[in-house]
Amino acid sequence: MFDNLNEKLSLAFKKLKGYGKLSEKNIEDGLKEVRFALLEADVHFKVVKSFIADIKERSLGKEVLASLTPAQQVIKIVNDELIALMGKEYEELVLKGSTPIPILLVGLQGSGKTTTAGKLASYLRNKGRTPYLVPADVYRPAAIDQLQKLGKQINIPVFPSQVDISPVTICKNALNIASNEGADTLIIDTAGRLHVDDTLMDELVSIKKAIKPSDILLVADAMTGQDAVNIAAAFDKALDLGGIILTKMDGDARGGAALSMKAITGKPIKFIGTGEKIHELELFHPERMASRILGMGDVLTFIEKAQAVVDEQKAAELEKKIRKSQFSLEDFRDQMVSIRKMGPLKDLINMIPGMGSLKQMKNMDIDDREIIRIEAIINSMTREERLNPSIINGSRRKRIATGSGTLVQDVNRLLKNYSQLIKMLKKFNKGGFRGFGRGMMPF
Repeated sequence: MFDNLNEKLSLAFKKLKGYGKLSEKNIEDGLKEVRFALLEADVHFKVVKSFIADIKERSLGKEVLASLTPAQQVIKIVNDELIALMGKEYEELVLKGSTPIPILLVGLQGSGKTTTAGKLASYLRNKGRTPYLVPADVYRPAAIDQLQKLGKQINIPVFPSQVDISPVTICKNALNIASNEGADTLIIDTAGRLHVDDTLMDELVSIKKAIKPSDILLVADAMTGQDAVNIAAAFDKALDLGGIILTKMDGDARGGAALSMKAITGKPIKFIGTGEKIHELELFHPERMASRILGMGDVLTFIEKAQAVVDEQKAAELEKKIRKSQFSLEDFRDQMVSIRKMGPLKDLINMIPGMGSLKQMKNMDIDDREIIRIEAIINSMTREERLNPSIINGSRRKRIATGSGTLVQDVNRLLKNYSQLIKMLKKFNKGGFRGFGRGMMPF
């Protein structure tokens, strides 16, 4: 996400850094490129106009023109204005009132409401709540089936909706049943349409009046760009939205919807969907997004992803093994599994400050299947081989390659990389363990 915008802004800032002192013309030329970059990213033209005007006003002040590092000051101003544009700070879900608290998910067909309902339920359960899923799209039986299957998959109860019952009645009945089952949060997946129409809005308004949701969230497809912003404005006018969930952000290299949404609708983006898996739902922190856009990484999100997949007890055991130089191929495999759970490698690299902007990283073909191959190779070894790789001779390598569906060269490369890692760990032990992030290896 934001790849195209990040690249264009990086080029504009690189030119600014080439000047020792910045003149008014230098700044205007640089901002012209920033404006073009934002428009190409499908940011609303009114937002771009106001954004550039604010940056220009601040950039022509003393804090830049008199600075010893004027280009850095301009970048800081752009960062500040990006954060302000996207809402300054994260706005949480509104969970107020008597339980079970209803949360209403609305949006057009194909925006990802049903999958997002499951993701949100999983997120809330991890936060200590007891969610209950309600399929209220009676016009698409497949939507009811999908949510029921998803609920079973993530072990979260789903209301047994039927297509011959009105959505309002379903929501009322679900409130009573969820209360009896001890649920404290109701997540309602409503019907969508191919486009905004009065029938859809009237139904949603009726549901709102009947159950008085604590929060109403629009689920919008980020890849539709300005259409997503226009759709948000229409839903907000009818329902007074509490916030927005932008889905398919992983497939949107432009980012125009994310940058325009708050400024045009006045409503905050609360979550973004970054993939199809149930855990691929991120809180939308404006300051972190601004940092990603400017190629400064996103360390806090990286840490949160790591904490979500790291078992503290296992992390402590791993630390002891490393200290004693007992880090085996089994441990190596377990770390690969943890990294894979955190998301695509390219996304993780972009969260590390400076890494995403490196030319060699941009040109590198990062293949997530490599981790799967590593797991397959290690799983094809015997336990004795995983604990003592030195016994793996030529014939064993052929057997491991055949068992994992890989080549002998792949096995050789893994063993070589493992050997180099062991040498590096020994150096860390000699130099002190403080440089290591606990629980996650610096692969």
